[in-house]
Order: sequence, then C-alpha cells, then structure tokens
Amino acid sequence: MTTAFWDRTARPSADRQAPTSFWTVGHWPTLIAALFYFDLAFMVWVILGPLAPQIALTLGLNPAEKGLIVATPTLAGAVLRVFNGLLVDRIGPKRSGAISQIIVISGLLSAWLLGVDSFGGTLALGLILGFAGASFAIALPLASRWYPPEHQGKAMRLAGMGNSGTVLAALFAPTLAKWLGWTSVLGLACIPLGIVFVAYMLMARDAPDQPAPKTLTEYFQPLRSIDAWWLMGFYAVTFGGFVGLAASLPIYFTDRFSLSPVVAGYCTAACVFAGSLVRPFGGAMADRIGGIKALAGVFTVAAIMLAGVSVAPGVGAALALFVMAMLALGVGNGAVFQLVPQRFGAEIGVMTGLVGMAGGLGGFYLASSLGFARQLTGGFAPGFLIFAGLAVLALIGLAMVKRRWRETWTTSARI
Repeated sequence: MTTAFWDRTARPSADRQAPTSFWTVGHWPTLIAALFYFDLAFMVWVILGPLAPQIALTLGLNPAEKGLIVATPTLAGAVLRVFNGLLVDRIGPKRSGAISQIIVISGLLSAWLLGVDSFGGTLALGLILGFAGASFAIALPLASRWYPPEHQGKAMRLAGMGNSGTVLAALFAPTLAKWLGWTSVLGLACIPLGIVFVAYMLMARDAPDQPAPKTLTEYFQPLRSIDAWWLMGFYAVTFGGFVGLAASLPIYFTDRFSLSPVVAGYCTAACVFAGSLVRPFGGAMADRIGGIKALAGVFTVAAIMLAGVSVAPGVGAALALFVMAMLALGVGNGAVFQLVPQRFGAEIGVMTGLVGMAGGLGGFYLASSLGFARQLTGGFAPGFLIFAGLAVLALIGLAMVKRRWRETWTTSARI
C-alpha cells in the first residue's frame, strides 16, 4: 500500500547515496505547513499596525501610545523567540507550533468577544500576539531539519518567505475595520488561522533525527563569541528596520499626509511586499557575491533612503524612498542568514533564535522611537534619522570585522 504523502517520515540514510534535487529530499508537506503557519502568524503579529489609526481614534491615544501598541508585539515576539527555541529543543517544533497557534487564536477570540476598551488592553493583546512573532523560531527549524546541509539554505529561505504575511495585514485589515469595526477584524483573523492550524496538524511532521535538547547554558554558549553579537546587531538593523516599518507605516502615512487608513494600508502593503519579495533573493545574492558585500550595499542604501524619508516633501517621494529602503532591508535579512551558518553551523538552531530575537528588538526600538519622536517633536524625522545613523554604524562595524571573518572562518562559501 502506498503511504500518504504527509506520512512520509524518513530521509535518505547517510549510508546510501541521497538524491541531489531539493524536491526529492526532505518532506515538502512539512515545508508547506511551515510556510503557511509562518505567513499567517506574521499577518497577525503586525495586525495592530494597520489597525492603529482606528484604535487610536476609538481609545483617544496620543502618538507615543500609538507607537507603543504597535511596538509591543514586536518586543514580545523578540523575547518569546528565545523561549520557543528552548521549547523546540525539548518537545519538538510541531508541538511547539501547535501550542503557539492555540495561544494566538485564543487571544484573538477573547479580544473579539470581550472587547478591547483601554490602552492597557491593547498592550495585553500585543503581548499575546508576540507568540505569533515568535513563530520564526519554530517554523524554520520545523522545515530545515528535514533537509541535508546542502539544501537547508533553500528550505530556510522558502519557509522564511512567510514574512510576506505582513502584506495581508496591511492590505485587508484597514478595509475590514472600516466596514465592520477593528475588533471584528480580530475575530475574522481566527478563520484563516484556524484553517491553517488544521492543515498544519495534518501535514507537518517532526524530522526523525531531532538533535538532543540543550541545557540553558549550552543554548546561550554562542553569546561567548563576539561574532554572534555582530550578527545579532546586523539583523537588528535589517529585520528590525523591516518589521518596525511594517508596523509603523500605517501611522506614519495617516499622521504625516492625512491619508485614510485604507489608503495608508495600501501604501504600507507596497513597501512590505517589496521587502518580503526580495528576502530569498538576498540569500541568493549573498551566496553569489558574499554576505559581507551584500550587507555593505544594504546598509548604505538603507541609511540614504531613511535619511531621505526624514525630508520627503510628499507622499509619492516618501513612498518611493520607503520601497527602496524595504528592498534593501529585505536583501539584508537574507544576507545575514547566509552568514550565520558559515560561522555557527553546529549551533544554527540556537543562533536562529538569538539572531531573530535581536531583529525583534530592533523592530521594537524603531516602532516605539517613531511614536516618541512624533510626541516630543511633532514629527517623525528624528526617529528616521537615528535609525539611518544605526545603519551607518552597522556599516562601520562590518568594515571592522570583514577582514578577520574572511581570514578565520573555515567555510567554502563566499562571505
């Protein structure tokens, strides 16, 4: 009897020749399940951003409070990525993902049924949505552990395309909120989440050769290397810039140019789509020219574009600059994860969580600082200029370490 495709749980053994094609190794139902789980999780992770103009109007929030409600899920997701990394090591990625999805769906249903009528309530919801942002530390190991080393990069890039879920939130959440009210959007989000949860439980399988669980000391062992801190810092700029802008741009476009929430959502979707689309190409570009060269270009372009946004005279110029910045940051996200396995191949699962945490912290800083800049100065320019300065500092740091990395890293890949 032929086994159903979702029950195939064996990879080619090491003592016989494995197929060389990506499509004939691994377990593609798990890869698809990881992609859709990650995609929908990212959709709800940033959903408070597109809804922020309506939430602020209903609850009477000031600019700093608006910045905090969109930044809180990012901060919670950053911290929970480390927790999820530890959980994956102990109970496996599939069960970890199931627990996380149940928490997020339950939180959204509770917010819809009970209502959210205070600033504190939105922050509490943001903390729960952090579990969706922490899906990064589950979906990538779930998919990549099925694949041999020569194909893990492809698997991680495909599963990582789930950050395109931020586009769905920007496109549909403001329109649905206009028609039905923003709390109803939270309930409606549970429908696709529920469908994906069922598909996930049917299709996803843990790889048969799960690594042994690490102790807490072993988990944080890479932090003893300065290279880990550099990589985390670089990702705090690239991914932090991407997710921070994805969460904050609806507020920026409505406050700065008086656009309606729906139009602001469309503008945000265009920017986020650009950054999501090029992430896999960023990894491929880094493979071709080296991650260091790719990141040097990324930090240069991002700094120039974000500085330009601070003086953009109109919505068209700002939109064009944001798209270019997001394209650069998306390439940077892929480039960082081309470098991580070259230095920390034996600790790739641990480093995925730690680097991802740093990216979330960068996003929290950008989203919250833009809100405080608006509150204190009446404009967003200082927030963008400071983050552009961080990109310049990252470029300087890259110049400081590139020679040592090329001379000391034992890898056949181009760095």
